[in-house]
Amino acid sequence: MASSSGTKPSPPVRRMSKAHGMMFDLPSNIGNSVVDSDMVPSSLPSIALILRVANEIQDDNPRVAHLCRVYALKEADRMDPASSGRGVRQLKTYLSTKIEEEKDEIKCQLARTDETEIQLYYQIFYEKNIKEGQDTKQPEEMAKFYQIAMVLRDVLKTVLPSSQVDYKTVKYVKELESRKEQYEHYNILPLYAVGIKPPIMKLPEITVAFQVIRNVENLPMPIAHSGSDVNLYVNDIFDWLLSLYGFQNHQGNR
Repeated sequence: MASSSGTKPSPPVRRMSKAHGMMFDLPSNIGNSVVDSDMVPSSLPSIALILRVANEIQDDNPRVAHLCRVYALKEADRMDPASSGRGVRQLKTYLSTKIEEEKDEIKCQLARTDETEIQLYYQIFYEKNIKEGQDTKQPEEMAKFYQIAMVLRDVLKTVLPSSQVDYKTVKYVKELESRKEQYEHYNILPLYAVGIKPPIMKLPEITVAFQVIRNVENLPMPIAHSGSDVNLYVNDIFDWLLSLYGFQNHQGNR
């Protein structure tokens, strides 16, 4: 049926789902922030993070976001130079087209060159979100800012020769890398880690939760029977559940 306005509707854009690498129809008017990171195939997981960072800072500094996409394309070429992975060629084509379109359209905001632009933006981002956020931001916010800063650091290294990196940037990069463990995500908390306590275990909310887990004073203790393999060393609620019900009966699951 013909369009009531007399204009031909735009053809759908083909997008790849990140879960299975399948192609499906997508309305052409959807925002690029959705397309960029969601179309990354499973064989290139690190590219999705770079593109998410590009989308995150797009409104703040479009030129640096553009440099992030350039870096993402270079990384995709490095990881799969032959584009043999499923969906890799489509991703590269999309990024190449987007980069070419915005190359001359998006101008620097802080300087005249990309080299100075990325360096100044990195310093501003670090000072505002990492340095000043230490005592004011929540851990989950800091983890997000840390990831963005790490990607910006990598982009900076590809744009700017090491000989041109100024003292302040070098200092901030070293500070960022020294705090790496502090902002790492943990799927399983190291409750009884041997040696130096991981930084995440020093967070107030984690400390309180750990104390609650270890509070088993008012719980009925299990009684060992002859020939039983019941664990009588009840250090926390997990040991207690294990002793009574066989909860997570594999030490590696804690």
